[in-house]
Amino acid sequence: METHKKKTKNWWDTYEKKQLTSEERIRLQMYLMLFLYTVVGTMLVFVLQFLFSKFNNGIFMWLYWRMDVIFILYLIIGFVCIFNHFWKKPWGYLEEVISAMQIVYQQNDHTVALSDPLKELENQFNHIKMSVLLSKQAAKDAEDKKNEIIMYLAHDIRTPLTTVIGYLSLLHEAPDMPEGQKEKYIKVALNKADHLEKLINELFEITTYNTRTVTLKKETIDLHCLIAQVIDELYPTLTANGNTAVFSEEDDLSLYADPEKLARVLTNLLRNAAAYSYPNTEIHITAKKIDHNVQITFQNYGKTIAPDQLNSIFEKFNRLDNARLSDTGGAGLGLSIAEEIIHLHDGTISASSENETISFVITLPTSA
Repeated sequence: METHKKKTKNWWDTYEKKQLTSEERIRLQMYLMLFLYTVVGTMLVFVLQFLFSKFNNGIFMWLYWRMDVIFILYLIIGFVCIFNHFWKKPWGYLEEVISAMQIVYQQNDHTVALSDPLKELENQFNHIKMSVLLSKQAAKDAEDKKNEIIMYLAHDIRTPLTTVIGYLSLLHEAPDMPEGQKEKYIKVALNKADHLEKLINELFEITTYNTRTVTLKKETIDLHCLIAQVIDELYPTLTANGNTAVFSEEDDLSLYADPEKLARVLTNLLRNAAAYSYPNTEIHITAKKIDHNVQITFQNYGKTIAPDQLNSIFEKFNRLDNARLSDTGGAGLGLSIAEEIIHLHDGTISASSENETISFVITLPTSA
């Protein structure tokens, strides 16, 4: 008995694991219905024959001797009805599928509901609808972001351009302007023109990185010398608010990278740290080797960056609110450019901020 139960259980487990297609399920249902209909009809014939044989009435006797004909008519009518039922099923399923396809592309939260044989298709349709909704939302977000970028870029370019035009107009309208004042106006216009050129160069640079047309010229770099050089170059920027850069590293750290591109990353990060540091505070730069990588950390003390701003800090044209209001900041591409360069070197870059401390961590492989 236990052996029989075990065999039955194994058969049922095998049946459960087998994934029947919709066609196979419909065919199985039709065969079962035909079989049951035939069995019921046969049993009914035997019962009626037995009952009719008990009566000597002419009608019952006539029916008794015509049971074979009645049984054939029973089978013909039943089979026609069963086949008609299963013939109509696929057309009903087709109508359900057509209706479901219309629901898939509707902009609402309605889900597709199909008959049991089409449950697998129902799940696929619902996944497709979710993907369509997410794609349309992503397209809308991208369009909004593009419009925002255009607005910011127009603002960033228009501000220095307006200043340049304004001062040049003054110089043009007043040719007899005193030399001292004229020199002052020319200097302001030139500074604004330089700033405008810097914005355009940043835009061109990030476009170049995005199209992956940049070729790295790698060589072995002495990291200490490279960072020291960057600190020296930004000394005027750092001292403007009383900030200082303190660098510490492990001995003889070197890595295989493009020195020009990596210097651009370090410059952008140090310039960013100077822009968002409290006055008269230190910016700490550390470098150490971890396995086959070099980890470089920039840490400064400033206003804690909100989590939502931190999540988008490497996005293009992203600048914190106080920098966005300034007409002297960059285009908000410095960190995006830094991230692109680090990725080209097969490295990673991340940012964190808490307790008025802002940290950027770069991880780069020491060799190719």
